[in-house]
Amino acid sequence: MSARVLVVDDDPSIRETFEHHLRRTGHEVAVAATAEEALAALSDFEPTLVITDVRMPGMGGLELLRRVREAGDVQVVVITAYEGMKSAVAAMREGAYDYLTKPLDLDRIDLLVERSERDRALQRRVRNLTAETSEGHDLDELIGQDPKMIDIYKLIGVLARNRATVLVTGETGTGKERIARAIHFNSPAAEEPFVAVNCTAIPDPLLESELFGHTRGAFTGAIDRREGYFELAGSGTIFLDEIGDTTREFQAKLLRVLEDREFYPVGGERPHRLEARVIAATQRSLETEVREGRFRDDLFYRLQVVEIEVPPLRERRGDIRRLVEHLLAKLADELHTDVRGITDGALRRLTTYGWPGNVRELEHALTRAMVVCRGPVIDVEHLSLGAVQLDTGPEAAPADDSMNAIEATHVQRILDRTGGNKRETARVLRISRPRLDRLIEKHH
Repeated sequence: MSARVLVVDDDPSIRETFEHHLRRTGHEVAVAATAEEALAALSDFEPTLVITDVRMPGMGGLELLRRVREAGDVQVVVITAYEGMKSAVAAMREGAYDYLTKPLDLDRIDLLVERSERDRALQRRVRNLTAETSEGHDLDELIGQDPKMIDIYKLIGVLARNRATVLVTGETGTGKERIARAIHFNSPAAEEPFVAVNCTAIPDPLLESELFGHTRGAFTGAIDRREGYFELAGSGTIFLDEIGDTTREFQAKLLRVLEDREFYPVGGERPHRLEARVIAATQRSLETEVREGRFRDDLFYRLQVVEIEVPPLRERRGDIRRLVEHLLAKLADELHTDVRGITDGALRRLTTYGWPGNVRELEHALTRAMVVCRGPVIDVEHLSLGAVQLDTGPEAAPADDSMNAIEATHVQRILDRTGGNKRETARVLRISRPRLDRLIEKHH
């Protein structure tokens, strides 16, 4: 399909590259050096797609995006050479069709233009979000330019405009709750409560009462009426962490809540309307749990309206340098220290380590290094890491084969460090005792 593409960039070489390539592939092309020129060309050229840089003299790309979306039914792709999680979220929140980072692959541009035209014909475009959307929180905590992370940033922007149920999956320490918070605080419900519940931290007999509340006299010890987390969340978001570790009995009750959008406090006779968005998270494979009969398939499908799979840190090692820079600045303020640098050797050590605990483990490692470091720069000797090294050579084992080894080595290392104390080991790993027992049994 032939598209009418308006390319906006203050770099003449970028404009020339786009113009030559897109015309060669059969598209009509117009170029503009500034956002102001692009706005002037809209009525004359009538583009079906605008590709714009973010940072330009005068009006920026995000403002141009807003103006274009207000002016008519035109899709906009935002491109930047700068690390821009906030820009990605803002662009998608404002109704951008896609978000790309430089350097660009021209073959990918061809696919994008083709998909854009196909989606226009089928009327499947992302609609513009209102300007009243909240600015958001925790965006600075999501760092990285790995393609998988960029896709997550874009999805956060899309989810900000609706109340769809979301399932966030990923290993421990990957930042699942931060992603849930980013979704909430970039939505129109940002001023409403965000209630986080760790399902494994509440004993099974109390889980229903904690979530749904109870009436006075509902059971022994219920001397007063108590609001549950669902009621406290109001019209905001309730985040159910480690949903994969709940019992099937509780899963049946949660399924009824999601289906009927109402819940009964324990001992109550009148239903309460569920107004909050539900975001669930798990480090388990729910598909496996369903197959093995530990998780209800009907609840799984209810939760998996939109699934966000957060990649482990070892699969986006290119982001480690950015994460280290971000965490050093953050921790230096929190710890009141002047340690703000790291040697090349120490950085190499960090990028070749397996990180079974992911970003959380990286933050802990840097915190310890900054505490023991006597100078302004962290060196290899200040790092206390295990033996979980990534095989970066050509004979590297497949990820599926190495995962169990990484997990087993890490758990064994913490068990050794705590002298076999399961309670302390579970605390260090930030998992529940039942989860630790399952890992010990799994790895013999």
